[in-house]
Amino acid sequence: MSIVALADGQQSSVTLDVLHDVAARNNIRIPSKADEEAYLLVLQSADMTAASVNRLPDYVDPRLEPVPTIGGREYWKPKKNSHNAWSHQAHLVAERPLSDVLSGRKIIMKDNMSVFGLPHTCGTFPQFVSKDRKYPIAAIDASITRRLLEAGATIVGTSTCENYSLTPMSYTSANGPVHNPWLHGYNAGGSTSGGACLLALGNARAAGVPGLEEAGEDVDLAMGGDQAGSIRLPSSYCGVYGLKPTHGLVPYTGIAGLHPMIDYTGPMARKLEDIAALLTVVSGYDGLDSRMTPESPLRQHVVDYATQLAAAENPGRGLKVGIITEALTSPGTQTEVAEAVRSAALKHFGASGATVSEISLPMHLLGPAIWTASTRTHLAGLAIGGRVPDVLSHNIPHLSLRWPPDQEMYDLLTVANPAVINIIFCETFLKEKFGPEVQAKAHRHVLQLRAAYDKALEEFDVLITPTTPTVAPPHPDLRPEAEGGSNVMDKIKLAVGSTNNTCPFNATGHPALNVPCGWASARNGNGMLPVGMQVIGKRWDDIGVLKAAKAFELGGGGLGSWPGQTRV
Repeated sequence: MSIVALADGQQSSVTLDVLHDVAARNNIRIPSKADEEAYLLVLQSADMTAASVNRLPDYVDPRLEPVPTIGGREYWKPKKNSHNAWSHQAHLVAERPLSDVLSGRKIIMKDNMSVFGLPHTCGTFPQFVSKDRKYPIAAIDASITRRLLEAGATIVGTSTCENYSLTPMSYTSANGPVHNPWLHGYNAGGSTSGGACLLALGNARAAGVPGLEEAGEDVDLAMGGDQAGSIRLPSSYCGVYGLKPTHGLVPYTGIAGLHPMIDYTGPMARKLEDIAALLTVVSGYDGLDSRMTPESPLRQHVVDYATQLAAAENPGRGLKVGIITEALTSPGTQTEVAEAVRSAALKHFGASGATVSEISLPMHLLGPAIWTASTRTHLAGLAIGGRVPDVLSHNIPHLSLRWPPDQEMYDLLTVANPAVINIIFCETFLKEKFGPEVQAKAHRHVLQLRAAYDKALEEFDVLITPTTPTVAPPHPDLRPEAEGGSNVMDKIKLAVGSTNNTCPFNATGHPALNVPCGWASARNGNGMLPVGMQVIGKRWDDIGVLKAAKAFELGGGGLGSWPGQTRV
């Protein structure tokens, strides 16, 4: 029997039994002894080659080394956190910032982002992200973390995010459900649930919403992540601004992702000007993120979004706005939400000098199915199992994701977030039934979907949809099912259709911004909740989206005054 050994004396443990098992799992039987010997030798060689690399000291790119901060990297759990929006608090200020663009501004980071020295939870249970059943401490600064600190920002901690960032609702985090500041017991939206809540707290407090005394400090800047709507949807539910930039504009390096094709990070804020300032700071090629393309601008070529937005004195003049008809009438859309978006667009864009009309875009209704089919055969292995994408990337060295799934994962996650178990089951089933063909075909349809939006954007400067089909729904009953609480189907139904207007643009790459535009009735008539309008622009024309939102504001548009707890 052949045994391969390296110069350091290490030997392969691969035997003929291992080879036979490997072959059997590929539906192969090796009939020839000579072939056995040859394949055993090359398998042993592969084993030893991989083992030699595995024994090397780890390497972390210097561009991800932590920014020196005043007083180091201390963190603490919040004392006041009634809405569960805070994960951990901190006060991080660069010792030697490179600019003062964000000097004195406090910002919160979603808890799937690497902030050196702080726990990295990904919203899930610690045993699923580390081998010692404790939350890992981040060993790097994500690219955007570095850029924010170098711009003078104060990072005040990490916000609660949903379990593996895999839900548009806000009840799944191991940290507990995040509540909507405008109506306790209702969803804040996911998966950037804590960030949206903390942003909206200040607005809700100013409006006189009761019951916020123990919610903790609010912030006015946040960074979120978005794979199907996880920036825009919580921004809509909570009544703040949230931008999913053009794919490849902002580096995702150092952030726990779901699937490279649909991974985005972007700014969230109470004010449009702050969205522009944050986008200017975090945008541009970082040399590490494989999501970035030859179209991605180098840092020195990034548009100064803040300056250009401030200089746009009459952005509505000549602006052509198209409302996608199918987004107003698709199944599950709350009539009051559709009308709020439609009437706000007509009134306030019109008042700014823009022309507004409706456009039929039937393929928009196929967008969610294309998004699903183009990602679902690999989503679980990438998002939950940490499979390295097939293009060069710098993964997160401190995360150790559990894989394959096991009974403990099922038992905990089927209660906390059934969507995680769903994608695990779907990946196994779809791979076995369809093989790679369905994903390959879906990717071609992504290009078709992109072309459909591009064609519409030849006629219009921006497109409009409701960000979400409804306002924020109430949380499910989180008691155990045996005690009368919600079951798996109750929780799954809650999220169905909520990302229909947002997820298509994660696949196609177009920039999309949530703009607060009014109020609509909460389910069960318990009060009024924010309505969000989604503004979509041409790829790489993020400034055009921001200018359109400014035109809407100058025409009198916005969230408007809080109507109170009961409708009048």
